Amino acid sequence: MVGLDTAVSAAPDEERLGRSLGYPVGQASNWFTSELVRVGSFTHQAEIPGLMNGSVHELAPSSQVMPLMRSAREPTIRWHVDALRNLSVDDYLARQRVMGLLVIKDGAVQIERYQYRRSAQDRFLSNSVAKSLVSLAIGLALQDGSIKSIEDPAERYVSSLAHSQFGRVSLRDLLRMASGARFSERYDGSDDLEYFGRVAAREGLELAAQQISERAAEPGQRFNYASADTIVLTLVLRAATGSSLSDYLQRRLWQPMGAESSALWRTDRQGVEIGSGNFNATLRDYGRLGWLLAHDGLRPDTGQQVLPREYVQEATDASRHPPQFAPGQATPYFGYGYQFWTFPGRARRFALLGVYGQMIFVDPALKLVMVQTSANAKPRAGDTSLGREADAFWRGLVAHYGGSW
Repeated sequence: MVGLDTAVSAAPDEERLGRSLGYPVGQASNWFTSELVRVGSFTHQAEIPGLMNGSVHELAPSSQVMPLMRSAREPTIRWHVDALRNLSVDDYLARQRVMGLLVIKDGAVQIERYQYRRSAQDRFLSNSVAKSLVSLAIGLALQDGSIKSIEDPAERYVSSLAHSQFGRVSLRDLLRMASGARFSERYDGSDDLEYFGRVAAREGLELAAQQISERAAEPGQRFNYASADTIVLTLVLRAATGSSLSDYLQRRLWQPMGAESSALWRTDRQGVEIGSGNFNATLRDYGRLGWLLAHDGLRPDTGQQVLPREYVQEATDASRHPPQFAPGQATPYFGYGYQFWTFPGRARRFALLGVYGQMIFVDPALKLVMVQTSANAKPRAGDTSLGREADAFWRGLVAHYGGSW
């Protein structure tokens, strides 16, 4: 067996990611695909002009910030992958393009590291981590009665979707990525996601959703990851509440949660948030969100139940969803709840995931949260070593704090 335990002298692929140029920010045409501008763009996405021909909405911070205590010393975490044993935090950062890494246990920050000249002041791009925020907004709207039932069809709230592929799909099926609409996401510039984005940039998200015309399965039958499903949920939320997604979550989640910094969300030309991604926040505020979720929506320092407990549990518990959404069935590894990914194993553990390595992992029983923001080489973490190594590092954290699989 081989062991690695060396100090990090440089982050991986610094020059390829633009170090000598000061980690430049890209333009609307290349920010998502060019490695040279990935670090800069993924921490300044809200500043890039012309994206989706839209604007930026701000979620203001809280006047009562959730405190995050700091551990006196960083724990000695050990993790293993393949023949490599007893790897350290430094090893993980030396092997992966991690911009920010945060671990919270029992309300205290155990690990907080940054690479590529990023810092606690940077707002990191969520990519599809944002989808879980849309789900939480749906749960809150159910709680306050703006949405009557997740069995309601989308067209009950967005009449323009009547006669579209999404009109008669229930909110529950949309939450499970089971609309049945034919929609591909390969991130290769020629998939349905690319076409959807082009239409949305010209005409807005609502018209783009109306133009999806083919069905691959009946609603509810199978998991098919489709960002368009989340966009429809965003449209439903806006119509049901009479508020933008940002305004709604600012007053219902971001401020009650105790966010320290403002967050930014990109919109389309009509001011509708691109709810499938495009959310930007600091590493610590992502950590606060994870900490809230580790308590099933309860803010532990104030005792306020910010999110509906029953909804959070149902959204994130693999055992409460049909077999086709279970870990190992929805995908070869993860399962899927309501816009949350569920881990295999006996314990309830779940994840908020975005392409290029954005991750929030939560273990409610251990009160353990890991947040990672990355500039991975490929969109899907599983297409590089990041997928396996992030999982191995997480398992090392779980084991360190007494958990098992």
